[in-house]
Amino acid sequence: MIDSDRFLGAGMRLQQLTNLWCFLTVTLFLAGCGLSGSPPTPTIVSAAAPSITAQPANQTVTAGQTATFSVTAAGTTPFSYQWQKGTTAISGATSASYTTAPTTTAESGSQFGVVVSNAIGNATSNAATLTVNGAGPASTDVLTYHNDIARTGQNLTESTLTFGNVNSGTFGKLGFYPVDGLVDAEPLYASNVAVPNNGTHNLVIAATENDSVYAFDADSGATIWQISTLKTGETTSDDRDCTQITPQIGVTSTPVIDRTVGPNGAVYVVAMSKDGSGNYYQRLHALDLALGSELFGGPVAVQATYPGTGDNSNGTNVVFDPGQYAERSALLLLNGVIYTGWTSHCDIRPYTGWIMGYSESTLAQTSVLNVTPNGDAGSIWMAGAGLAADSSGNIYFLDANGDFDTSLNASGFPSDGDYGNAFMKLSTSGNQLAVADYFEMDNGVEESDNDTDLGSGGTIVLPDLSDGSGNTWHLAVGAGKDQNLYLVNRDAMGKFSANNNNIYQELAGALPGGVWAMPAYFNNTVYYGSFGSPIQAFTITNAKLSTSATSQTANSFGYPGATPSVSANGTSNAIVWAVENTSPAVLHAYNATNLTEIYNSNQASNGRDHFGDGNKFITPMIVNGHVFVGTPNGVAVFGLLP
Repeated sequence: MIDSDRFLGAGMRLQQLTNLWCFLTVTLFLAGCGLSGSPPTPTIVSAAAPSITAQPANQTVTAGQTATFSVTAAGTTPFSYQWQKGTTAISGATSASYTTAPTTTAESGSQFGVVVSNAIGNATSNAATLTVNGAGPASTDVLTYHNDIARTGQNLTESTLTFGNVNSGTFGKLGFYPVDGLVDAEPLYASNVAVPNNGTHNLVIAATENDSVYAFDADSGATIWQISTLKTGETTSDDRDCTQITPQIGVTSTPVIDRTVGPNGAVYVVAMSKDGSGNYYQRLHALDLALGSELFGGPVAVQATYPGTGDNSNGTNVVFDPGQYAERSALLLLNGVIYTGWTSHCDIRPYTGWIMGYSESTLAQTSVLNVTPNGDAGSIWMAGAGLAADSSGNIYFLDANGDFDTSLNASGFPSDGDYGNAFMKLSTSGNQLAVADYFEMDNGVEESDNDTDLGSGGTIVLPDLSDGSGNTWHLAVGAGKDQNLYLVNRDAMGKFSANNNNIYQELAGALPGGVWAMPAYFNNTVYYGSFGSPIQAFTITNAKLSTSATSQTANSFGYPGATPSVSANGTSNAIVWAVENTSPAVLHAYNATNLTEIYNSNQASNGRDHFGDGNKFITPMIVNGHVFVGTPNGVAVFGLLP
């Protein structure tokens, strides 16, 4: 009888010895070890340490772009990789290729190499050089409040800032440009300005409540020029016993720039001042963009009368008293005319609702309109937002609480010409201001009496929209303190009815807390940041707003809410930016598609990105890879970190 267990055991021991021999031999068999017979004659390939067969290549990129280095090695696998910048290992760079973070010009000349290793040994590649060229001449300007005369707040040419690089690891505060007072106006930007005897600069224009205007080099922060709008013996205005602009009043409204006039372009600014005898002045200045010097014989004093018997009337005309007003709303440049809209100090009477036009080339007054000439109040506040305009030369704004004549003429207009708390449309035909249309809520008088008026918010002229049946609609959006969102048809705004609101679309209660800010528009979406609430997105479909927000931010904004701005490259990498009025203030960035936060200035450790206290009406300005934010004592600058 054969002892099969013994036989099998011997066979298994033979197999184990054979396999052990295969394992211990430092060779690679191309034919396997067998159970029977003698071990086969192997074909042997010796194990090898790594060798570099394709070295990393030099890379040239533009600042803000990434660079990718790669290597190919031969030898016994598996390989491990460790990339180095100079002689320093790069954390996490352990693949056959390495992609840098968005680059800066400071990194130009850096060298990158890699150590490739296996169980036998290692090999170090040649060094590859990174060349980072400057981004080239900036090409986008921001010459007016919220980017355009429609006041959309969108910059669609931003190619540097993306979802991939706007985060606390690669984006943050780059600098701070100090000034001598509150920056209530939105900073403006003019690219590639030729400054006589001083080269070419991208300029940031900042105006202060200390009656100063600055032109900074946007990239270095160097002061190119600084001027005071005060005349000899004058000071800035006191706050006129009103804490809304305090402790002094100088330049409150956002200026406007025209690059086509004068020797080098012009910056238009309205400034308030006071002399030693207690007289107050409002003046319109035209400043040379490159030099800061006065142009066109300026400045000119703002003076006006208008037929009426309302507040501060001489019996025939209401008279503009410069001490009773502030120019808060941003200046509008439209068809060669600078338009200004005037607000009161708190609700301290006497005051009415003034809009004035001035020739940009001569500074001569071209037209005056008063929208409460036979009543009182009805001024233009709009949280610092600007008068908006359409391509046909019509102006739109939200008037504040004031007298409204519920007695209408045959054309449906107030019989005494008083439009307090109305959504207004003005014609500028022949450079003459006139009321063309309006919308007044059916409870407008009650809202004015309760100070829950429209005038606390700004308006956007929306682009042409289709209703899906081929009809094109011309619309504008606005909101104020009553928490309702109003969408008007610019061709038939609705006028007034005591029984109902004749309006294109109204979203009652859509904006909790009310609006003391300016909305933004991007890609068929309107963004609102109401008081004490998140920023909300209302999408537009078939020329109608969604009846409720389609997305909102996770955080809310205290007083006065938020004025968002949008940067995008066409419709790609769209980011909503907003500043939270806290101490310290916080700059937020959100994905415009769903309002998910991608960055805020509190995220980096040790307060790296803090930029001081908040300010009442902060409108972030985004251009050419940078975000500029006005503060109580300067302009903070954010961008890709070096």
